[in-house]
Amino acid sequence: MNHEPSTLAIGIFLAMVGVTLGISFYLGRKAKDSAGYFAAHGQIPWFVNGVAFAGDYLSAASFLGICGMIAFYGYDGFLYSIGYLAGWIVALFVVAEPMKRLGKFTFADALNAKFNSPGIKLAAGVSTLAVSVFYLIPQMVGAGVLVRPLLGLPHWAGVVLVGAVVIVIVVTAGMVSTTWVQFIKGGLLVAFSTVLTVMILQRGFHAEPQLPAAQTIVKQADGTVLVNGLPKGNSPGEGQLQPVGSISKLPGGVEKTGPLGPLEFFSTLEQSEVVLWSKSEVKGDDGSTTSTFSPKPTPGSQILQPGASPTFAGIRSEKFSDKLNFLSLMLALFCGTASLPHILIRYYTVKDEAAARKSTIVGIACIGFFYVLTLYMGLGAMTSGALDVTDSNMAAPLLARSMSELLFAIISAIAFTTVLGTVSGLILASAGAVTHDLLESVTTVHLTDHQRVRIAKMAAVVVGVVAILLGIAFKELNVSYLVGWAFSVAASANLPALVMLLFWRGTTKEGIIVAVLVGMISSLGWILLSGDTYAAVYGLPKENSIVPFSQPGIVTIPLGFLTLIVVSLLTGGRSPASPAPSRT
Repeated sequence: MNHEPSTLAIGIFLAMVGVTLGISFYLGRKAKDSAGYFAAHGQIPWFVNGVAFAGDYLSAASFLGICGMIAFYGYDGFLYSIGYLAGWIVALFVVAEPMKRLGKFTFADALNAKFNSPGIKLAAGVSTLAVSVFYLIPQMVGAGVLVRPLLGLPHWAGVVLVGAVVIVIVVTAGMVSTTWVQFIKGGLLVAFSTVLTVMILQRGFHAEPQLPAAQTIVKQADGTVLVNGLPKGNSPGEGQLQPVGSISKLPGGVEKTGPLGPLEFFSTLEQSEVVLWSKSEVKGDDGSTTSTFSPKPTPGSQILQPGASPTFAGIRSEKFSDKLNFLSLMLALFCGTASLPHILIRYYTVKDEAAARKSTIVGIACIGFFYVLTLYMGLGAMTSGALDVTDSNMAAPLLARSMSELLFAIISAIAFTTVLGTVSGLILASAGAVTHDLLESVTTVHLTDHQRVRIAKMAAVVVGVVAILLGIAFKELNVSYLVGWAFSVAASANLPALVMLLFWRGTTKEGIIVAVLVGMISSLGWILLSGDTYAAVYGLPKENSIVPFSQPGIVTIPLGFLTLIVVSLLTGGRSPASPAPSRT
C-alpha cells in the first residue's frame, strides 16, 4: 500500500496540532489549583461539555476501528456503534446527576461520599488506573496507524508523537484545555464525517466484474518481508499490496448507479455482489509466515446481516461458547460507558445536576448522529478501491484520500486530534486517581493544593510513557476490539459498586472495596488468559487458552454485583447505617 506522505496533509496536521497546543498554553493560566486542573472549576457551559462528551467518547475506536470493521465485514462493525450508544442510556438515567451531586474530582469521590473510607479511594483509584491504561492502548494504536499515511513515519513514531503532545497538553492546562480541545475536535469530526458521507452518496457505486488477484505477504525468518514476491517497498519495481475494495455486480447488470439517496444506498448494496477479502496464514518449518489475502464475492444481503466477522461469528455459530462471547461483548458495551473514568469526571466540569443532565443529552445527540455516519463511511470504504487488506484501522482515512487529498488531510488531522482529546482525558483521569485517590489514601501526608497539581502532572508523564509502550506492543489489533476489552474491565469493576450504592441501602464500604477489586482482577485475568490474547499478544495457539471465550463481561459483571451483595450482607453490622443518596 502506498503510504507516501502528503505535503498538504502534513501542513494541515501541523496547523491542527499547533492550534491544540496554543489552546493548552493559553488556558494553562486557569489551572493553577486542583479545582481548576481536575474539574475546570465546574464552570464549563453545559452545551460545550455535551459536545466535549462526544469529542472525548468518539475516539480512535469510533472513527478508525468501527469504520474499519464495517469496511472489512459489513454490518457487524455497526453493532459496536449500537453498543457504545446504548450505554449512554445508563449514563443519562442512572449516573449523570448522582455523579455531579456526590463527587468533586474523581469517580472515587462518588463511591466514597457516604463512607469516607481510604480503602474505597484506594480500590477505586487502582480501578481507574487499570481501565484508563486499557483504554489508552487502542488510542495509541490508532495514533500509530494514522501517522503512516499522514507523515510517512513508522507506527512507533506516531505513538511517541501522540504521547508527547498529549503529555504537554495535560501538564500545561489540565481539564480546561482538555475540554476545549475535545469540544473543537468533536464538532469538527461530526461536521467533516457528514461531508464525507455526502460525497459517498453522490459518488454512488460502480461495478468491476473482473475479480482482483490474490495478494501474498511472506515474513521470512530473517525479518525480510516479501509482498507479492518482491521485497516490500513503495517505489516502482518493489513489492507493494494493491488497494482493494469493489462491487462485482450491481442490480440490473448496470455499470454505475450515479448519486444515491440515504436509503437507496442500502437497498442497492443489498442487491449487489461485493468482493470481501479472506485471510489465510501458513507458518513454515523455517520460521517464515505466509499470509494470503483472497477475494471472496459475497451477496450484499449477507453483508448487511450480523455474524460475518470473527468477533460476531457467535450470532450464527452453533457453538454455545461463541454465542456467549457475543452476548458478553454487547453487555460490556452497554454497561461500560457509564463506568469509564474519563467520561465520569466530565460531570464535575459543569455547575449543577441539571447542567450534567443537559450536557449528557447533547452528547447523546452528537454521538448518535456520528454513529449513523459510520455505517455509510464503512460501507463506502468497503467499495472504494482504496482499502489496505492488512490494516482495517485505515479504512476511513484511505477512503477520504480516494476522494480528495484535501479531505484526506483534514479528516486525518481531525482523527489525530480525536486521539489527542481522548488520550488527554484518560491521562487526566489517571493523574487524578494517583493524586486524589491513591496517594492520599495510602499515606497520612496531607498534600497542599500546589503539591496535588504538581504530583498529578508527574503522574501524567508516567502514565503517558506507559501508554506509549503499550501502543507499540499492541499494534496488530483492531482498535474497536481493544476498546471492547476496556469496556469489560470498566463495567466489571466500577458499575456494580456505583449502581448498588445509589439503589441499595444495604451497601457497605467493605462490599464496595471487594466488588471493585474482584471485578477488576477477574476481568483483567480473563482477558489475559483468553484465546485472542494468546494468539495476538503471546503468539501461542488460540485453542490453548484457559478460558472458553474471550469477552469476560457476561461472567465478571454479574460476579461484581454478587460479590458486593454477599460481602455487604456479611459486613452489614460493621458499617453505620445511613440513607442511600437521594435521586431527586
